[in-house]
Amino acid sequence: MLAEWLTHKDQLRSYIVKQTGDLDLADDILQEVYIKASQKIHQLEAKDKLKNWLYRITHYTIMDFYRSHQSHEELMDNQIEEEVPAEVVNLQTMGQCLRPMFDCLPEKYRQAMILSELDGLSQQAVAEQLGLSLSGTKSRVQRGRVKLKEILMNCCNVETGREGIIDFYPKAECAEFAKSNGVG
Repeated sequence: MLAEWLTHKDQLRSYIVKQTGDLDLADDILQEVYIKASQKIHQLEAKDKLKNWLYRITHYTIMDFYRSHQSHEELMDNQIEEEVPAEVVNLQTMGQCLRPMFDCLPEKYRQAMILSELDGLSQQAVAEQLGLSLSGTKSRVQRGRVKLKEILMNCCNVETGREGIIDFYPKAECAEFAKSNGVG
């Protein structure tokens, strides 16, 4: 085996250097290939297939090396920045823009809508906080949404796309609407 090994050693080393770009690493991997080949020589079906067999062992040894030496840098909690999608940022910004519009809602719907839609409480929690029945709260929130939509359509141009809300800006008449309703 040693004589055949020496015939292919330089070719295998060149192959490893091409794959890894590191001469020292190539020598380490080449040594590992020789050890594996020596231990598994009985699996070689025919002597004329030695070269292909050695290349296959070399390939798998390189892959094993990279799997076992993957570097993972640990990030500290303060280094981790959660990427917030643009549509979420737009919704949050729009939510703050809409807050004054909730003041345009009739009192009957205003508080239920603020608690449900802006504060994110469940309708059951809103019902308990306002001392209403669940069905009464659901009705107020649903009617409040319809009224808020009317206000929104009167005041804002909203551009949507596949990603959700892309852009929004006030209509010229929005300022007048807000003034006449005591907002702004």
